[in-house]
Amino acid sequence: MNLRIVAIRRFYLWLMLFAVVCSAAKIGSAQSPLAGATPMPQASPTPQTAPTPSLEKQFFKNILRDQKAIWKSPFGLSGRDAKWLVPLGLSTAALIATDRRTAAFVGRGGGLPAVSRGFSSGGSVYATGGVAAGLYIIGRSTGNRRMRETGLLATEALIDSGIVTWAIKFTTQRQRPYKDNGRGRFFTTGNSFPSGHATTAWSVATVVAYEYKDKPLVRYGAFAAATAVSLSRYTGRSHFLSDALLGSAIGYVIGRFVYRRHHH
Repeated sequence: MNLRIVAIRRFYLWLMLFAVVCSAAKIGSAQSPLAGATPMPQASPTPQTAPTPSLEKQFFKNILRDQKAIWKSPFGLSGRDAKWLVPLGLSTAALIATDRRTAAFVGRGGGLPAVSRGFSSGGSVYATGGVAAGLYIIGRSTGNRRMRETGLLATEALIDSGIVTWAIKFTTQRQRPYKDNGRGRFFTTGNSFPSGHATTAWSVATVVAYEYKDKPLVRYGAFAAATAVSLSRYTGRSHFLSDALLGSAIGYVIGRFVYRRHHH
C-alpha cells in the first residue's frame, strides 16, 4: 500500500514538472487573448481607456485561465519540447543526485548560512508581494500605466507560481537540508522541493524585466536580484541546489507566461 502511494505521488510529481516546463516551450509564441480584439470596426475614442481596467476586472478570471493552461500543457507535448525538457530534467536529476554532498559543503561555510538567511528574506511572499503591490499603487496614483500593469501582472504571476509550487511541495514532501543529516529524502514530511522563495523572486523579477526590457539596468537588475535570492536559499542551508534551480525555473516560466499572455 505504501509503495502504491509513493508511485502515485511520483507520477503526479513528474506530471507537474512536465506542466511547468512545457509551458515554457509554449509561451514563446503565446499571444494575449485580448490583443486580437483590440482593432475595432467603428471609430470611437472611448475604447482607448479600456485595456488597463479590463486587466483589473479580469484579474481572478485570468488566474483561473492561467492555471488551466499550465496544467493542461503536458497533453500538448511535441518533439520540439525536448529542448526544454531534456536540459532542465538532466540538470535537476544531476543536482538531486549530488545534493547531499553540496549541502554538506555549504555547512562548512561558517557564518555564511546566517547571512544568507537574512538576505533571502527578499524572496519571501511578503517582500515580493509588497514590491508588486507598491508598483501597482504608485502606477495607479501617478497615472503611470506601465508601472500599474507591472504591479498587476507581477501579482498575478506571484499567485500562479505559488499555486504550482505549493502543489509540487505537497506532492514531493522533501526534507530540508538541515534535517536527517541532509539526506533530502522525498515523500516524507518536508516542504523543501522546490524553493518557494526562488519561485516568488523569479516570477516577480521576470515580469518587471520584460515590462522594462528597454531599460537594461532595471531588466538585468531584476534578474540579478532573483538569482541572488535563489543562491542564498542554498547557501543558507534552507534548500538544496535542485530546489533552487526548479523554483527559479518555475518563477521565470510563469512570469514570462503571464506577461506575454496579458501584456498590453
